[in-house]
Amino acid sequence: MQLTLGRLRANIVAKNVMLAKVISCALVGLEGALVEVEVDISSGLPAFTIVGLPDTAVQEAKERVRAAIRNSGYSFPLKRIVVNLAPADLKKAGPAYDLPIAVGILTSSGQLEADHSRTLFLGELSLDGSLRHTSGILPMVALAQKKGLDDVVVPDSDAREASLIKDVKTLPLASLSHLARYLAGEVGPSEYVPATVESDNAELPPAIDLAHIKGQEHVKRALEVAAAGGHNAIMCGPPGSGKTMLARALSGILPLMTVEEALEVTKIYSVSGLLSRDTPLIRSRPFRAPHHTIFNAGLVGGGHWPRPGEISLSHRGVLFLDELPEFGHSLLEILRQPLEDKVVTISRARGTLTFPANFMLVAAMNPCPCGFFGDLFRQCSCSLGLVARYQKRISGPFMDRVDIFAEVPHIDYEKLASNRLGESSKKVRERVIAARGRQLERFTGTAVTCNAEMMLPEIREFCQTEEDAQALLKRAMEQMHLSARAFHRVLKLARTIADLADSDIIGAEHVAEAIQYRPRRTF
Repeated sequence: MQLTLGRLRANIVAKNVMLAKVISCALVGLEGALVEVEVDISSGLPAFTIVGLPDTAVQEAKERVRAAIRNSGYSFPLKRIVVNLAPADLKKAGPAYDLPIAVGILTSSGQLEADHSRTLFLGELSLDGSLRHTSGILPMVALAQKKGLDDVVVPDSDAREASLIKDVKTLPLASLSHLARYLAGEVGPSEYVPATVESDNAELPPAIDLAHIKGQEHVKRALEVAAAGGHNAIMCGPPGSGKTMLARALSGILPLMTVEEALEVTKIYSVSGLLSRDTPLIRSRPFRAPHHTIFNAGLVGGGHWPRPGEISLSHRGVLFLDELPEFGHSLLEILRQPLEDKVVTISRARGTLTFPANFMLVAAMNPCPCGFFGDLFRQCSCSLGLVARYQKRISGPFMDRVDIFAEVPHIDYEKLASNRLGESSKKVRERVIAARGRQLERFTGTAVTCNAEMMLPEIREFCQTEEDAQALLKRAMEQMHLSARAFHRVLKLARTIADLADSDIIGAEHVAEAIQYRPRRTF
């Protein structure tokens, strides 16, 4: 008799306990990590608990999911609901778990019957059950492809971004009820135009054309060399001489990114929530210009759970620092490691994350606090001691990592009043693209994409110089007291100048131009 009652009690408990498992994804830096959303509904007092190291946004999913299920025409179980996000030691952040939690509850309560063990679910729910945009879709879908999953359910607003990853079926859906009807075979996914490299390959005209910038021809040449090889550059001159305008015109002469570079940059912007829905694939190189009041975490990345900073957002593009000395000595010193290693590593108590930071540093500065030290037209009001302290805000090791230093002088009336246009950004860009093409061909089979990224093995192999060029380099080393790093940077810069001249070997004239870009002032 006791055995019979025990079996009956076990059958009753089994009918009231159902377990559902749904696959979702978490973000660790710029990469995705699979998360298994387990939903258990059992008898007892009504309760809704989420475990598995969720943050505040995930905890708040309880209210969004409850309202979304009811407003979508389904009943929310008035039982004990436990949601486990596994693995439990991985931090879960953001609202992307709303949809998989809702699917798990509907499945566990028997209101939804479908095999979705090979499907990844992503999306934030509105209170009415509609699906909202979710950040980080691109790396999450890339993980689904890597893990061999068949389908990925995403909000219909994120369909084009998700379609950039091939070999995985994208299912854009508008709401929770739309998903339920799709799983029941009643309707299909939303229609959308998949994003392709070709459809997002449109080139926009430059915001500032070099042809409209009067004078400063030698600075334009310096920027052309910087763009052709991905070199760092600093412009120094009095206020109003056109430094900021020249820097912003740099975007108009940079080539489009390759497909691999575009996917790298798009992934960073997707994770940061800065990706435009109209342009799911970024092809133009980023141009970031943070203000000098920015904090360390905003520049290099960081936070309680590290996020990409400005140097990662300018990956494969330009980081422009206007009024360079105003950024502060400690902030500039932080940039030394990313400038050398092309990555930034952020360590926290819970782990270490590495973000890409392969950018061109372009900076503008005044020679002194008043801005007119050495100017031929206006007298400087700063003492020599004040000028020295101002310039020493930029350390020698930092300047050693800069390839090009260009003086931007005052522009006289005749040049400003002239109606004559200079060389257009389009023509300069054609030369830059040709030089970059030679570099891509030269570095085929390596991780290097431009001359500025060369390390010692590539410098020895590809920076062959004529005898006259070697003699000139020797004299420069002796007279300018160049460091080993500066010596190699001169060689890389000369290699870029030779590429612009379509020369296979570095000549004396290429080395001479590279040497003249070294800073003439001691910092």
